[in-house]
Amino acid sequence: MRLVLADDEAMIRAGVRAILAADPDVEIVGEATNGRDAVELVRRHRPSVALLDIRMPGLDGLGAADEIRRVAPETAVLIMTTFDEDAYVTQALHGGASGFLLKTGDPRELLLGVRAAAEGGAYLSPPVAHRVIKQLGGPRLQQEVAAREHVDALSAREREVLALVGAGLSNAEIARRLHVVEGTVKAYVSAILNRLGVQNRVQAAILAYEAGLVERGTARS
Repeated sequence: MRLVLADDEAMIRAGVRAILAADPDVEIVGEATNGRDAVELVRRHRPSVALLDIRMPGLDGLGAADEIRRVAPETAVLIMTTFDEDAYVTQALHGGASGFLLKTGDPRELLLGVRAAAEGGAYLSPPVAHRVIKQLGGPRLQQEVAAREHVDALSAREREVLALVGAGLSNAEIARRLHVVEGTVKAYVSAILNRLGVQNRVQAAILAYEAGLVERGTARS
């Protein structure tokens, strides 16, 4: 798992580097102190994951995520911050990020998030997941109706896969659950993203919640 790390605080970068060093499968191929340099490093190295601080000089993490999505769509973006306001979470997730991590969270979350993103999955720090699920559980009937109409275009099998994506399962876990090979699941997920017109699994998972495909409390952080 090749990774680009961007944070304008040297001590934070050192701490993140030390945590990731615990996983022999992770290789940090570049470090940046601002979003613009992070985008250039991603363009140059094409890493599996870009781990971005949300607040950096010049171009912040959200802006960098937008640029990375355009220049290297195969690179998953994880947003890392000390701020857990809903506005940041919503903007990051709807902007195509594969996950959102809090710097104040358990160090193990960092490793889990990087691995999930590198494998094509998504990861939300538990406090963030709680906020998202709570928000989606509110009285949003109109949005739920629209989401249901959206997913009705999918086949029954595709809706089943979408529900499992919404519950936080990886491709390998979905394959075991449905008794199919992982390549088949990858094909289903790709088709689902295309048919729903969403950019990644996080956005697909949000639609799954809004459409009522995932039972409240069953999501895995």
